[in-house]
Amino acid sequence: MTESLFGFAALLGLIFLRVPIAFAMALVGAAGFAYLRGWEPTFSMIGGIAFDTGLSYSLSVVPLFILMGNLLTISGVSHGLYAAANHLLGGARGGLAMASVVACGGFSAVCGSSLATAATMSKVAMPSMRRYGYADSLATGSIAAGGTLGILIPPSVIMIVIGLITESDIGKLFIAGIIPGILGILLYMAAVVVATRLKPDLAPKAEGVEPFTQREKAGVLAVIALFAVIMTGIYGGFFTPTEAAGVGAGTALLIAWMMGGLSGRKLFGAAVECARTTAMIFAIIIGADIFTNYINFAGLPDALTDWVYTQELNAYWVLFAIIAIYIILGCVLESLSMILLTVPVFYPLILELDFGVAGLDDPEAVLIWFAVLVVVVTEISLISPPVGLNVFVLRSVLRDVPLSTIFRGVIPFWLSDLVRLALLVAFPALSLWLVG
Repeated sequence: MTESLFGFAALLGLIFLRVPIAFAMALVGAAGFAYLRGWEPTFSMIGGIAFDTGLSYSLSVVPLFILMGNLLTISGVSHGLYAAANHLLGGARGGLAMASVVACGGFSAVCGSSLATAATMSKVAMPSMRRYGYADSLATGSIAAGGTLGILIPPSVIMIVIGLITESDIGKLFIAGIIPGILGILLYMAAVVVATRLKPDLAPKAEGVEPFTQREKAGVLAVIALFAVIMTGIYGGFFTPTEAAGVGAGTALLIAWMMGGLSGRKLFGAAVECARTTAMIFAIIIGADIFTNYINFAGLPDALTDWVYTQELNAYWVLFAIIAIYIILGCVLESLSMILLTVPVFYPLILELDFGVAGLDDPEAVLIWFAVLVVVVTEISLISPPVGLNVFVLRSVLRDVPLSTIFRGVIPFWLSDLVRLALLVAFPALSLWLVG
């Protein structure tokens, strides 16, 4: 237990010294494991983890879904999604901001990346909102918050990683994210309504509905078809999630070609970006595995479980403490790193708790519910200061908008996320009903 706490302290120290999180976890994990077991077993452990991770068939789903998202980004289907949402909502006060949230939800359903969703939709939605006189705070806040849905609505790379860590059914994790994702869209839309009622100058009374071209209609149909192919294939038993990623990437390539957004230069750029992102993710996974082996050998998960039993703490108080830890860590850590660092510690503890709620008497159900809560808290961290990665992505794309303006704009959406989190904690069926 003491060795684990020293390890976490050393890890946070390296992070504050701006050592990349993957290398920080690997260094601390290797040094700690060597302290407990010696260097020869440590080198053997590092080599085994690196080899197994690089050749993991299960992890091949990560680059394939990333490539699928990159291909959809260059295809231009995001314009069609935004145009469709604008036709439905553009006539109301704040309608374009609500349309941005809906379009982000639709794009994230086939992209799987929050950062890619935020970056893409900022280029699509921001010009329209500025043209109709929206305040930069509401416009950027709706895009930054809508972009967070990319890690919850399936297919989600984060859900895949959690499934691999906990050895859970990835298909069930995917379907568990659908209702919470839809709930997030509805609450974000409600946040726009409340914000524009309290401060009418944030948005005009009504906007003109822009023309809906045939190309944009084709983009909407393509996204719907791709989502249907992936989800029907997985839940119809036609292919596994890994095979679905391959089918999705191939279909996305076909869509990009049919939409006229495919060229040699763009295809090469999408492939390079996929390789870069995949290398980053795999480096973090390897570092996290090394660190996890260290804290597991040091006995931290067992020690936490024993301590909770000794103190006779209520299961929900333990859950609230874990959620608070995630919110605090989200202020300084990137989402994937945070999940890889904490889930191996917390999920054995969660499985030992008795929540006394119907539906949570099955360990698999508890694990799926906990995974959804973790992802929702991670979404909150993506728009929380001082890190808020989605906010920084928007700032890099929209250089004329100050960070303070974007953070001010995400406040209503951040509060709505807290409401969603409370609902998911109070009513586990929101996460588990479709799974059942």
